[in-house]
Amino acid sequence: MVDGTGRPAMALWTLDPSTIHLNHGSFGAVPVETAAYQAELGREMNGIPGDWFSALPGRLGAARERAAEFLRVAPESAAFVINASAGISVVLQSLELRPGAEILVTDHSYGAVTMAAQRAVRRVGGVVREVPVPLDAADDEVVDILTSAFTDGTALLIVDQITSATARVFPIAAIAARSHERGVPVLVDAAHAPAMLPEPLAGSTADYWVGNLHKWGCTPRGAAVLVASDAVAQSLYPSIDSWGHPHPYPTRFDTQGTVDATAQLAAPHALDLIEREFGWDAARSYMTRLVEYAETLIVDALEQAWDGPARVAAASPAPAMRLVGLPDGLVRTPTDAHELRDVLALDLGFQTAITSWNGTGYLRLSAHVYNTADDYRAFADTAVPVIAELAHIRSTEPDLTLDETIAQHRTARTATA
Repeated sequence: MVDGTGRPAMALWTLDPSTIHLNHGSFGAVPVETAAYQAELGREMNGIPGDWFSALPGRLGAARERAAEFLRVAPESAAFVINASAGISVVLQSLELRPGAEILVTDHSYGAVTMAAQRAVRRVGGVVREVPVPLDAADDEVVDILTSAFTDGTALLIVDQITSATARVFPIAAIAARSHERGVPVLVDAAHAPAMLPEPLAGSTADYWVGNLHKWGCTPRGAAVLVASDAVAQSLYPSIDSWGHPHPYPTRFDTQGTVDATAQLAAPHALDLIEREFGWDAARSYMTRLVEYAETLIVDALEQAWDGPARVAAASPAPAMRLVGLPDGLVRTPTDAHELRDVLALDLGFQTAITSWNGTGYLRLSAHVYNTADDYRAFADTAVPVIAELAHIRSTEPDLTLDETIAQHRTARTATA
């Protein structure tokens, strides 16, 4: 994609151009102008701290209102938190759980979220129960699977809007509606939803929703939004009490002592920059077309290099992310996923997301406006053969760890160089 002056979009980002970035979903990426704006805010903060922190609550309130406008929610329902995990911790700390209470998550749940739920229920001798949801389950099936898992002890359902490990969309509006019929509150982990979806809370009555702005919105890291229904909002407090404690939600989140809030203050800058340079609707359309192309290209390349299926039958794929199946047995554990990711980054210069879900390895592709078709063609030409070679070694010597497989592959490549 190009900006209004015809420059490639990549020129607007702070990313290292010597690396090919195919993993926007994990960490986001900040535009050059926004990074400079945040740095200027930091200089202002450090220049006259007294004036800065005196004015900070009002400035945060204005930035929060702009973020709420972007998400198309009422400003009084939205509070800033540093990331989705922090917002989920805020919600879990607010719950008055009964002894033995259970919290339900799915087997697509982000690991840190599941761990936070486990810590919450330990306080009352409760349990976290994981509900399996097939990757190819249609939306109606997802709703039925989750709500049929409720028991009299179910205190909360935590569900992803866009799953991290499997890059699919869950129907949060229908899930929340059916859950409320059963008297179960719903917390939506929407880490990937802001900016990837044009109106992520449309039709949803979820009690709690939390989404990152730094991922698809490209804001500085440390900016996320917690949205709460009127019924529960006043039970929510920042994780660290400060002088805002007596204030109502959400303004109590705007006063948290000497926290560095420059990421949140700079969030509107990034959101407005992308609208000005590309238009958010056009940007989303570009991302979807590009990631669909990338999926087909890399699936075809993998299936030619390795005699096995690579296309994933996932229902409701995320608009700007796709899964590609890796050769059977190559990635068996989260540790394997990290090791393959490191090989692709350190040896070949590709930033990727490798996931392991239910014992199966996947390449999770992302696309943003700074990506081009050439990025994925380079991956298909350069990285796919290496993936196939590693899979061949591991299939013929299955007792090798992936780390040992990688070492053997590097030795062989060095010998033939």
